[in-house]
Amino acid sequence: MEALLKEVSACTVCEKHLPFGVRPVVSLQPDCKILLISQAPGMRVHQSGIPWDDLSGNRLREWLDVSDDVFYDTTNFGVLPMGFCYPGKGKSGDLPPRKECAPLWHPRLLESLKQVKLTVLIGQYAQKYYLKGGFKSNLTKTVKEFDTFLPNYFPLPHPSPRNGIWLRKNSWFEEDVIPCLQSLVKEILAVDK
Repeated sequence: MEALLKEVSACTVCEKHLPFGVRPVVSLQPDCKILLISQAPGMRVHQSGIPWDDLSGNRLREWLDVSDDVFYDTTNFGVLPMGFCYPGKGKSGDLPPRKECAPLWHPRLLESLKQVKLTVLIGQYAQKYYLKGGFKSNLTKTVKEFDTFLPNYFPLPHPSPRNGIWLRKNSWFEEDVIPCLQSLVKEILAVDK
């Protein structure tokens, strides 16, 4: 795994498409218990090199009901974005993750992860890629039917502050889905304690 992560950190496959340069942000350890597959790092994460080191990360940790220490312990959580580098800004937020990363790196990295009990798919890019035909007609329906993907996958919307309107329109998410997520996380992380 260490050698593979060095390869990832040296990757320049889509460098010419990245307006702010290459800086892959992946955080994995072979024995991580919960895998977070997300979109791509934002600008703040690109600058710090620390996954989920932004407002989206604050909300994600609230949803998971974990402290920073628990979250950043790579034996607990692994972070594997669909695109490893910040893709740049678009008209209504960040550009989509580059399409090169997942097919190039995910299979090899996932092969090294033998202890994952749950994979959290954050946002539609991760959900469409991993759920394939199981992805419902949209993200809302997919997240609403989260229990159909258990025990392997748990789909979530992106925790970005930009999704405040979605959260207000879909109060069932924080009332019904988040308690189930928190319960699963507690159960998984308590196994070895």
